[in-house]
Amino acid sequence: MSSNAAASDNLLTWPVTRLYGVGEERARLLARLGIETVGHLLLHRPRRYEDRRCFTRIASLQAAQPALIRGRVIAAGLKTFRRRTRCLYEVIVDDGTGRLHCRWWNQPYMDGQFHPGDELVVYGKVRQLRPPTIDHPETETVEGDEESFVHFDRITPIYPSTEGLSQRWLRALIWRVLQRWGHQIPDQPALPPLPPPFHPLPGHAQAIRWLHFPDTPEQAEWARQRLALEEFLALQQALWERRRRFIQLATALPCAGDRNRFIRPFLARLGFQLTGAQTRVLRQIRNDLGGRWPMRRLLQGDVGSGKTVVAACAALMALESGYSVALMAPTEILAEQHYSLFQRWFEPLGVPVWLYTGSRKTGPTSPTTAPAAPLLPKPDAALPEGVGLYIGTHALLSEHVNLPRLGLVIIDEQHRFGVAQRETLVRKGRYPHLLVMTATPIPRTLGLTLYGDLDVSVLDEAPPGRKPVRTLLRTTAHLPEVWQFVRSELAAGHQAYIICPRVEDTDAGAVRAVEQEYTLIRQALHPHPVGLMHGRLPAREKDRVMEAFRTGTIAALVSTSVIEVGVDVPRATVMVILNAETFGLAQLHQLRGRIGRSNLPAHCILVSDARSRETRQRLEVLVQTQDGFAIAEADLKLRGPGELLGQQQSGMPRLRFGDLLNDLPLIELARRLVRQEQTELEPHPATPQAPGPVAPASNTPTSKHAT
Repeated sequence: MSSNAAASDNLLTWPVTRLYGVGEERARLLARLGIETVGHLLLHRPRRYEDRRCFTRIASLQAAQPALIRGRVIAAGLKTFRRRTRCLYEVIVDDGTGRLHCRWWNQPYMDGQFHPGDELVVYGKVRQLRPPTIDHPETETVEGDEESFVHFDRITPIYPSTEGLSQRWLRALIWRVLQRWGHQIPDQPALPPLPPPFHPLPGHAQAIRWLHFPDTPEQAEWARQRLALEEFLALQQALWERRRRFIQLATALPCAGDRNRFIRPFLARLGFQLTGAQTRVLRQIRNDLGGRWPMRRLLQGDVGSGKTVVAACAALMALESGYSVALMAPTEILAEQHYSLFQRWFEPLGVPVWLYTGSRKTGPTSPTTAPAAPLLPKPDAALPEGVGLYIGTHALLSEHVNLPRLGLVIIDEQHRFGVAQRETLVRKGRYPHLLVMTATPIPRTLGLTLYGDLDVSVLDEAPPGRKPVRTLLRTTAHLPEVWQFVRSELAAGHQAYIICPRVEDTDAGAVRAVEQEYTLIRQALHPHPVGLMHGRLPAREKDRVMEAFRTGTIAALVSTSVIEVGVDVPRATVMVILNAETFGLAQLHQLRGRIGRSNLPAHCILVSDARSRETRQRLEVLVQTQDGFAIAEADLKLRGPGELLGQQQSGMPRLRFGDLLNDLPLIELARRLVRQEQTELEPHPATPQAPGPVAPASNTPTSKHAT
């Protein structure tokens, strides 16, 4: 390594205590921000920039608009109101064109922070114009020190900070590091010439300089894009490396089931034709199951697109080849429904189906004592002993559960499981094939980052005869008319869901408890029989209620979101969702998917008294579209990737500069650059692949993601 490179490495790994002015106390405060080394400091991203080349005059302020003002303090003081329960610290700033009132409510510790004569920079949203007022603004005192040029007459970075670290001190620290050692910042990773519109992106070292002290807003954005591209490149390279290790170690089990011993009679008994999308996806799956490496495939399909039939055919391919299949579902209700459905489908074929949940176990003997079978059965032999379809919840992950000759793992509603849980189930076999399914469409940016090591198939056709669900938004004032409509549907022989967001009563009066609502809804829907379902019911009671609802003994089911996925009752034509604002868009779309599963007209009624414009706009998305991918993208923008995916999704990348909402072009560029370097590692060279990423909603429903 050259001395220059060594110096660069040393610079980025220096502890911040080696910098002038950073003692133990300031190092402790910097550590709160995740800054422990000079490298961390240089990558401390400003949360915004202020153009301090020009300020807004107080006389020109506009209500409800953010503004940057520079002026002098003419008065400051603390006001305490009657009974001393509230206080107001107020500072009046004059810039020669007018006076601005800056107010901080209930923050008495600010008393004495500003004094008449201080020169201030103030930033915030103007609350009112008579008099001009900003509540809780951001402020910075103008000081005539030798580094004042770092803070003014430029586009100035504003950093995430913590109490005890001023913006001026942090900004000056970064300036001094760049001035003294900026030439030692390595210009890595080096990139090939970038295509338009990415060609103006700077090198790494220049991006660091522009990140903190840009000359124009465009430079700041180019710097962010360059550093975001580096993050996305690292993610894609990690995915490729993970896939390469997998390919080097894994040998595929032959599970293509070329004799159609089970699939042909299964399809003949279905009573309907597969859609073109189902046929296409099954062809992809069969190619994977007969390939050189174990299948790793993500199957996306909107609600009602026929994923379960595809999963059944995939399972039968593996069973035809003499291997067991494990199907894991996130809830006992869904696992029980799968068990009932697959038993009905597979029993005439002579294929055993077993269920393992926390409250119920069926099986030949016990999954821990199921006999071992030879790895490769004779072609004409019956299924080896212990080989069949194992359906379950997290109970399948138990170390006491043995799955003999495991050839295929199917995970339903995969977003409910963490990455570690998925891998735990796969490790119960010797590199079994993996099919993960979701009815929650994954936004394209998340698909390329979270699931880039999986091949992706999309079911983009609904079975023929399905009618769109009409969605309405109503307030609680309309509930009498809503119940009247539900009664008319029940009187016509149809069924209904009423969804509540909570099981127990809470102090939040607006949130309806399902157990409280049940009594009121029974009265509202009298004389029609109404059932109750929630996650805390005993397993046998759940089974009894769901069977009664499936058979029509119960006309309406009051439930929590426990029925969000998998429940299939074709005569259910109406759903009422109370306090709809408490659900995410994707969850509401999933719930809505429980109705409209036949050729009968269906209605979903969202009931909400939320008044905020953002909430009403969010719910209007459901009213306006039934496209699950459009809804998923809207949910991502509204809630962000972390909240959308939940705590269990440990594969969520942590990005400083990348934006999963808006950086799809950068993600695709990173993927292309990595693919150019790793073309020889394509896992399925015999299968034609699309040259670039394919949007989930496109007419080409499969793409090979960077791995």
